[in-house]
Amino acid sequence: MSVFPASRLRRLRRTDTLRAMVRETSLAPGDFILPFFVTHGRGVRDEVRSMPGVFQLSVDELVREVRELPGLGIPAVLLFGLPAAKDPHGREAYDKDGIVQQAMRAIKDASPETIVVGDVCLCEYTDHGHCGVVENGQVLNDPTLELLAQMSVVQAQAGADVIAPSDMMDGRVGAIRRALDEHQLADVPIMAYSAKFASGFYGPFREAADSTPQFGDRRSYQMDPANGREAMREIAQDVAEGADMIMVKPALAYLDLIRRAREAFDLPVVAYNVSGEYSMVKAAAQNGWIDEQRIVLEILTGIKRAGADLIISYHARDVAKWLP
Repeated sequence: MSVFPASRLRRLRRTDTLRAMVRETSLAPGDFILPFFVTHGRGVRDEVRSMPGVFQLSVDELVREVRELPGLGIPAVLLFGLPAAKDPHGREAYDKDGIVQQAMRAIKDASPETIVVGDVCLCEYTDHGHCGVVENGQVLNDPTLELLAQMSVVQAQAGADVIAPSDMMDGRVGAIRRALDEHQLADVPIMAYSAKFASGFYGPFREAADSTPQFGDRRSYQMDPANGREAMREIAQDVAEGADMIMVKPALAYLDLIRRAREAFDLPVVAYNVSGEYSMVKAAAQNGWIDEQRIVLEILTGIKRAGADLIISYHARDVAKWLP
C-alpha cells in the first residue's frame, strides 16, 4: 500500500468533474416514493402545520399533483387516507369506496404509469388511533390480521400496484399474501414495513394523518429502538411469509440496520425518511440555520449509501428538481 507523499487522496477531489467521475453513491429521481395524505371533499388543500410544503389533499388536488411526477422522473406514490368517520374497527379502510380506494382509481385513470403503493394500517381509520382491533385496552394481533387482509384486497382491486403493511402485527405478511392469492391477485407485491420502530420521529405524521393514539402508545407492537438483532428477525420472518420488499423505518437513526439488512437479504431494501426527519430540516432551514438543499441531499445520499434501494421521502419532489 502506497503512503504519503506518493498517495495523495486529494488528487481526485480537485474539480467538480473529477469528483463526479469517482462518486461512489448517487441519487436519482427514480429512487424515490412520494407520500401523500388524501381526504374527502373537492378543492381541499390544507397544509400540515408541522410539515411545511405537505398537504392534506382531496382526490382532485391529489391527481393534479400526481400528474406532474412522471415528468420529474418520480415513479411511485404512497397513499395515506383520512376517513369521513372513524370507528373502533376502522371500516373505511376496507370499504370499496373508502377515500384511499377512490384515490387509487383516480390516479390509475389519470397517470397509469405511476406506481401506487397502498399503506395498510388501521390507525388513521380507528377512533382509538391504534393499528389494530382493541379490546379491554389491548391491541389484539390475530383479529387484526383479517381486517388487514381485507384492506389489502380492496386496495389491490382499486388499483394498488404494491401493498405496504405498516401495522407491525405478527403474521400480517403471510395473511395478506394468502388473501391476495385467493382473490387472483398473486402478482401484487408486498412492501413490508419489516423493521418499524416505536420512534419519536413520527409526531408530524400523526398530525398529517390524524392518527394519534387516544390512549397509551404503540410500544407493544412497534419495535424497541434499542434492538438491532430483533430487527433482523422481524425482516427474516417477513421474507419467509412472502414479502417482496423490506423496509426500515425511520431511516436516520437506523442507518446501521439499513446496512445490516442490505448485507443479510437479497430483496430490495426500502428506507422511510419520516416526517420528523423532514420537519427538523424544514424548521432549521426556515430559521436560516442550514442550507436546506445541501442538507437534504446529504441526508438522502447517506441513506442510499447505507444500502437503501428505494427511499420514501417528503423531499422527493424537491430533490427531483435539484438533481442534474
